[in-house]
Amino acid sequence: MNAESCWSAWVLTLFPGTFPGPLSASLAGKALAEGLWRLETLDIRDFATDKHRSVDDAPFGGGPGMVMRAEIVAAALDAARDRSGLERAIFLSPRGRLFDQALAQELARERGIILLCGRYEGVDQRALEARAVEEISVGDYVLSGGEPAAYCLIDACVRLLPGVVGEAASLAEESFADGLLEYPHYTRPEVWEGRAVPEVLVSGHHERIRAWRRAQAEETTRERRPDLWQRYRARAGKTDRTS
Repeated sequence: MNAESCWSAWVLTLFPGTFPGPLSASLAGKALAEGLWRLETLDIRDFATDKHRSVDDAPFGGGPGMVMRAEIVAAALDAARDRSGLERAIFLSPRGRLFDQALAQELARERGIILLCGRYEGVDQRALEARAVEEISVGDYVLSGGEPAAYCLIDACVRLLPGVVGEAASLAEESFADGLLEYPHYTRPEVWEGRAVPEVLVSGHHERIRAWRRAQAEETTRERRPDLWQRYRARAGKTDRTS
């Protein structure tokens, strides 16, 4: 697969040296080395116009911190779109749509994505609106910048690309694949510190094993993630009275 046809991530950041970072290891790193996906970084400071390469200014209306300037962010986005041929641009922000497995699958089906990593107090809203940038959040917490969030989003997408995960069947059984958390796993030894592997898993009865794993996935989801459980029940057309 050549670099022009593979899925690509273009990252706009003030810290391009932090990439590929953890994306150079494990499945994502191996796939990157094999050309199954492509990573490009653009230094937002390259689009500054003063000798100090400043990219931020004080917020209108007062308040703490600094805000990344609209004209600089917009110029970086324009350059990324021009060089990549991609349109879909995402700003990693706690205000955005929550990133989940369904969205990872959607993004993995694209030719690639442009990711804008913010710093300081955020980005001038006019740049996001003028350049039709989506906002996506990787969770309800605040990071020092968008770079760690970009690692998470890219990794979740890359492992869904053809050829990245050795056994495609393993993707179908992972957490969130069908709206449930994953069932528990066990390996040798069969008994450890007095704790035995559940009998069904050593029975050799594949239908019983599948049923047990499904029941465990449902129980774990119901107990630990009631929000996921309710969505799963709704998709299955079941009422809360039997949950």
